[in-house]
Amino acid sequence: MEYTQLGRSGLSVSRLCLGTMNFGPETSEADSHTIMDRAHEHGINFFDTADVYGWQRGEGITENIIGRWFAQGGGRRDRTVIATKLYGDMGDWPNEKRLSALHIRRAADASLRRLQTDHIDLLQMHHVDRDTPWDEIWEAFSVLRQQGKVIYFGSSNFAGWHIAQAQEAARSRHFLGLVSEQSIYNLVNRFAELEVLPAARHYGLGVIPWSPLGGGVLGGVLRKQREGGGSRGTSGRSLQALEKHGDAIEAYEKLAADLGEDPAHVGVAWLLHQEGVTAPIIGPRTVEQLDGSLRSTEIALDADVLAKLDDLFPAPGPNGSHPAPEAYAW
Repeated sequence: MEYTQLGRSGLSVSRLCLGTMNFGPETSEADSHTIMDRAHEHGINFFDTADVYGWQRGEGITENIIGRWFAQGGGRRDRTVIATKLYGDMGDWPNEKRLSALHIRRAADASLRRLQTDHIDLLQMHHVDRDTPWDEIWEAFSVLRQQGKVIYFGSSNFAGWHIAQAQEAARSRHFLGLVSEQSIYNLVNRFAELEVLPAARHYGLGVIPWSPLGGGVLGGVLRKQREGGGSRGTSGRSLQALEKHGDAIEAYEKLAADLGEDPAHVGVAWLLHQEGVTAPIIGPRTVEQLDGSLRSTEIALDADVLAKLDDLFPAPGPNGSHPAPEAYAW
């Protein structure tokens, strides 16, 4: 496993990040623990979760599963860079969601209890809060830092201008600010290239792509349909992407076959070739899926293959491959 620094920070993380959203709803606790142990065997030290994962309001099911895994000892916690998120609705009362200083304090303490640890390595805002001033947010975060409860802070699902707002507010307080942005980013959804990626590069944030396979649509969905197997990528937003990009996805699967690679591995490998990307989030439901995902770190895509992928899934903007404002001006 290769490692890189998370943005401009000195923190070393693996080039793949273990996503835990399936732990609980899709994967049993025992199997989740096995997956995390296997991730360490592969050298993956970067795990991502959120207080809302488990999808039973206020329960923090996934964080609890991880906490009980940490509690087994054996160096599990020390070898893990644990990232979690706050913002989501965790209860019936008004201050049990979003980014008020009160909720930040309560949410961080609750995550610490569930994770059975004394500190969170990376605490991420799951969404921007348009009603809470940045001075309040950064003051609350600075208290957590001073208390030793959180080391680094990140964002998720931010626009480029949100990143700029956050960083300039942090700068005025002589605070490190954000070190990462977790954004949806994949071959069929490249909107992050307009402003999010340029802003992240400018301010030194590492980019952590979620949904690297577009909800499964880049994971060989057409081949699996032909083989008669069940597949993600056939409902909701993924179905819309499949309907919109059907011809491109068919050509993409053929390109992967010509390379002798699984389409899912090519999709993640493409992200690893993009400037500013730290670690795509993989969300295995089984140990076998985790083992297979390691192949993406070994695939070297040459300029010709990258150009073909750009042709199939053009970058945003009328001429492709242009960030803002060139994408919609000149």
